[in-house]
Amino acid sequence: MIIVKDIELYSMCEHHMLPFFGKAHIAYIPNGWITGLSKLARVVDVFSRRLQVQERLTTQILEAIKDSLNPLGVAVVIEAAHLCMMMRGVQKQNSVTTTSAFYGEFEKQSTRNEFINLIQADLIKKR
Repeated sequence: MIIVKDIELYSMCEHHMLPFFGKAHIAYIPNGWITGLSKLARVVDVFSRRLQVQERLTTQILEAIKDSLNPLGVAVVIEAAHLCMMMRGVQKQNSVTTTSAFYGEFEKQSTRNEFINLIQADLIKKR
């Protein structure tokens, strides 16, 4: 399993035309093909630099990695703060939206748990 976590992302909500920003965590299990680690961050940038919703962004990143590397599995988790939640309406300053998408080996609970535990280990230390 190869994991790149805490990939910064900045995007614009297509519903409210306000920014959202956060971090993406990506893992894949190679199937004969690997890629440079910076390419995973570039995939995040490509899809986040357009009008977007977080839910679609998560699946677009997964699909791009799946289609280009043909891995045994892919996992993507995004945690983001949305200015539409912070500035408008409910004005909840500390809310975080988390989305996830899993494919292949990550659909197995044990593999998924390993990934979640590895990305959470650092998150607990940061708080």
